[in-house]
Formats: sequence, structure tokens, C-alpha cells
Amino acid sequence: MDEPELNDLAAIVPPLLRCLEALGFISRYLNPQDFPALMDACGTPEVALGEALPRLGAWPPGLAGPKAALTNAGLEVLAAFQELRQAPEQADGLGAVYRALRHVPRAQEALYLLASGLPPVSRYFLDPPRRDDTALLSRLAQAEPRPDIGLRHFDNEPGTRGGYSVYVPETFDPGIPLPLVMALHGGGGHGRGFLWNWLRDARTYGAILVAPTSMGRTWAISGEDLDTPNLAAILDQVRAGWRVDPDRLLLAGLSDGGTFAYVSGLETTSPFTHLAPTAAAFHPMLTGFADPGRIIGLPIHITHGALDWMFSVTMAREAQSALSTAGAHVTYREVDDLSHTWPRELNADILQWLNAPRG
Repeated sequence: MDEPELNDLAAIVPPLLRCLEALGFISRYLNPQDFPALMDACGTPEVALGEALPRLGAWPPGLAGPKAALTNAGLEVLAAFQELRQAPEQADGLGAVYRALRHVPRAQEALYLLASGLPPVSRYFLDPPRRDDTALLSRLAQAEPRPDIGLRHFDNEPGTRGGYSVYVPETFDPGIPLPLVMALHGGGGHGRGFLWNWLRDARTYGAILVAPTSMGRTWAISGEDLDTPNLAAILDQVRAGWRVDPDRLLLAGLSDGGTFAYVSGLETTSPFTHLAPTAAAFHPMLTGFADPGRIIGLPIHITHGALDWMFSVTMAREAQSALSTAGAHVTYREVDDLSHTWPRELNADILQWLNAPRG
């Protein structure tokens, strides 16, 4: 790049990353009754981005790739803020908020194309405590492109059902097995978007990340279960393509995805070695129907917000009690300031728990 384009990057990338951090803050602390205060706390970081983004119009054809990545990421971010600010005027205010936040993973997917070449972008896609880890940043920057690393999608275009997305860290060594995280989206969600709740942690700490999309609008919590065999087939496909640690297979999920992590993960034939439901519904009958041989000694990490407005925290406490009584090894995290959202700051702890020796 020449000096004018470098100056443009210096004008565009910092406000773009600030906007993404602000949107991440909104996603983490979203609580319907606190939404106006939450937006006030974020200020207006999109203004600087909106003023800087037109500078990309002068970029030469030789920079079409980076230009498209920055343009697409920036436009998705601006659309998210515009829709968030309009959400209180919509008849379905909370629904409008959720629709606005769907722009965030689209922006992240566009921007990730530049992670290998732009150090600030690479740092953004790391767990915040490790963003100044020079050794890690160097390993990521020096990783050569290979067909078996990075982000791939398998029949998982937006609007489709039953496919999956995979992220394999750029530092992946085919000779060393990695733990696997299969992350299940919430009701009405999509794996391609939910993947971004976990990618920075998989990239930082070394885990293969799989984000499937449910066969129906949500997971098969009731009725015919088409999702459990699909998850098993996806897992088989991933294990055929990459070396996975057979003792570190985590099934995690949010909301309906967390509930389905219970429903599917407690099945006798489930291949998953660990379960991590978050903000999930739970009924004690699940333990009654499950094979004791499956539950006894099974590591389960339960996370729930004290402010959860959809599924009362009482459900999580009942799950802790019932599963512990049945013999599972339960780790319970009740988060005081968490509503019905994904607590991304706990991902590193969950990966550490996944990698801990069993005994």
C-alpha cells in the first residue's frame, strides 16, 4: 500500500474496531429494560466511522480485496447502529434489536479476511487479555495459508438449515490433536452467525470450533429429533478432516441451544465428553430419563444469568442440584450482571475447564 491508503487505514480501522467493541458490549449486557441506558453508555462511535469510510472510494483496483472487506464490514456496522437506534420506535422493539445485532457477525466475517495482514485486526480477534501476546501474534502472522486452517462453511449460507461452519486455528499442527467446541445457537439463530461468539477464544487458546445450524427454526427440543443425528454426522465429518482430541469434545449452547445440549448431550450414545449449557431451560425429568451410566462422572458446566428474563435462574439451580445428585461433575456459574445473553468473557474459563484432567 502507498502512503494515502495507509493514512486511510489509520482513519478507518480504529473507529471500525471501536464500533465492534461497542456492539459487543451491547450484545453482552442486553436487557430489555436497560436498553436506553445501554445505548447511552456506548455513545456514538459510528459517527467517526461514517465520516471515514468514504475514503475507500479512491482506492485503486489493485486493492479491491481489502477495500471490499473494509467496506462490507463498515456498512454492516453502520446498519447495526442505525437499526438499534430505531428499535425503540418499532412495534417489536426487542425483536428489532435482535435483528440489528445480526449485522455484527456479518461485519466480523468480512473483517476477518484482513486479520492475517493487519495487526490491529488480528488483535481484535483474540481474547482481550492476550491481545498483547507478541509470541502469539507472531505465530499467527507467520502462519502460511493452508486449506485445512481458517474459516470454512459447509452448506451453511444465511437462510439455510442443517449445515455448519468450522474454524480451525491458523496455528493448527496436524500432528497435535485439538479440543473441539460444537456451539449451538439460540432459537431462530444460525450457526454461521453464532460462530463469532467463540472464534476469538478458539483462535487464542487453540480449539477447533464447529457451529452447526439447526434443522428447523430451532433445535429439536420436542417432537422428532432430526438434530442429534445431524450433529453426530457433522462431528464425524470434522473428525475425518482434522485431528481432534477424543477426550475433549464439548457440546455448548445458548438458550434453546443450551437446552438441546442437555437433551442431546444426555443421550446414552452421545459422543460428547463435556456439556456447557448457558441460559438454558431445564426440567428435572431429563435426569430421570437419562442412562445413569451416561450421567455419572459427566462434566457439565452450567452458566446462567441472575437477570435472565426468559428462563429463570431457578431452572439453572435446579439443574445443578438434579445433575449433581445423579452423579454428574457439575461446575455452576451464576453471573450477577448477565441477562439472557452469551457471556463471552467466560469462554476462556470454559476452555480451561474442558482441558483440565478428569478425575
